[in-house]
Amino acid sequence: MPDEPKTLDPAARPAATAGDSPAPDRDRPAGTAPRDTEATTVTQATPTTPATPGASAAPGTPAAPAAPAVPVHRRFLVPVVLGLVLAALNLRPAITSLGALLEEVSEGLHMSGSVAGVLTSVPPLCFAVFGITAPRLARRFGPAAVVCAGMAAIFAGLVLRPLAGGTAAFLAASALALMGIAVSNVLMPVIVKRYFPDRVGTMTGLYSMALALGTSVAAAATVPMTDALGGDWRLGLGVWAVLAALAVLPWLPLLRDRDGGRAGASRTDNGASHTGVGASRTDTGASRTEVGSSRTDTGAPRTEAKAPAQAAAPRVTRSRTAWALGAFFGLQATGAYITMGWMPQIFRDAGVPASTAGVLLAVTMVMGVPLAFVIPRLATRMKTQGPIVVALALCGLGGSTGLFLAPAAGAWVWAVLLGVSNCAFPLALTMIGLRSRTGAGVVRLSAFAQSVGYLISIPGPLLVGVLYQHSGGWGLPIALMGGLMVPQMIVGILAGRDRTVEDEC
Repeated sequence: MPDEPKTLDPAARPAATAGDSPAPDRDRPAGTAPRDTEATTVTQATPTTPATPGASAAPGTPAAPAAPAVPVHRRFLVPVVLGLVLAALNLRPAITSLGALLEEVSEGLHMSGSVAGVLTSVPPLCFAVFGITAPRLARRFGPAAVVCAGMAAIFAGLVLRPLAGGTAAFLAASALALMGIAVSNVLMPVIVKRYFPDRVGTMTGLYSMALALGTSVAAAATVPMTDALGGDWRLGLGVWAVLAALAVLPWLPLLRDRDGGRAGASRTDNGASHTGVGASRTDTGASRTEVGSSRTDTGAPRTEAKAPAQAAAPRVTRSRTAWALGAFFGLQATGAYITMGWMPQIFRDAGVPASTAGVLLAVTMVMGVPLAFVIPRLATRMKTQGPIVVALALCGLGGSTGLFLAPAAGAWVWAVLLGVSNCAFPLALTMIGLRSRTGAGVVRLSAFAQSVGYLISIPGPLLVGVLYQHSGGWGLPIALMGGLMVPQMIVGILAGRDRTVEDEC
């Protein structure tokens, strides 16, 4: 490329950088003002981590958005990390605390057995119905604002639920809390992708670990706390509203940060001429420099700049990977809800004391605390995640086989194996971030995979109850638990292939 004339107006350089292909640095005269101006822009917009499979960033995901937003993101680092942890801690206590006190709640509200059974299937139903609205809400208000509203909804639901005088009011308050959980479930991977694009595995592991911790603590501590508060189930359920209130606070400083700080970075870099283009491209996870460099190298016309916008909104329903990921999410959720809902009863019917059965469930849940931090980090370092899928499924098969053959004799071993198998959940969340190149793609994929997945998981706990009632034992239900590991393994391998939904849409 011939040298650019030194008389080129420096004021025009930023605009050229935003819309036209910049000249290579080696062709510009050293030390000139135009070169210094543009060098600043390129330095801040250049990816610091190559978007290659197996790197620390998500495979196939450009790490470019991280660089221009770094100066702004540091300002939000503490509230985002604290917000992620506190939000994750609140994504399950509304469910597991109710499970621990379901008998007392049923008696207090005069619920029939069928209504109490339906109550156990309300969470995945709400996750599927309300989770699908998360992308639209995130586009309009920003993901941080929606998560903040979700935490407020959890708080309101947990406050109102103990005040309910009847079944209908209790279900409505529970649905309010579950609505907040549903949208936050979908947007957690989006928050990670937006603020930590080069640390997807680490941050997914952090909030997955917090989620597992909140699940296990609520399961183990609700009954003792209820006893300490005088045995009133209303107080035992309502106390978790305090944790939800704390989770609202870190998100308040982020309410105005609808673009994840990137639009501000664009304005800081080059003024108004960059704001429109830079902000829109950064929202989709694309890099101004990367797009510009592509045009420079290939000589393609300027209309090629529309590609990031098209890739930013993939039609995930056309992607086989998206469907495989949705099925994998649903099957692992089915196993998790069956375990949380029925495993203590399986142990109790095998002769294990009730108190020990509760501790065994807590052991199963707490296994997710360390592994939820390790597995996402490991997954982001692998080109395909199929080997992890197979290892987790084999643990599930081993735990189910042990429950079938000798539930009481090896209870602690089976509890650990099933706990390891349940760590397919943080793996699924990590794969959502890895299977899309853009922030908008992650939003759509997360909503699709979780909504489809939770719909798939609804019949599982009910089917276990039906099989147990009609067979008179746990043989068929446990066989179902183990049998689900086979299709989970198959679709997990398909979802873990090294490709993105943009490649298939």
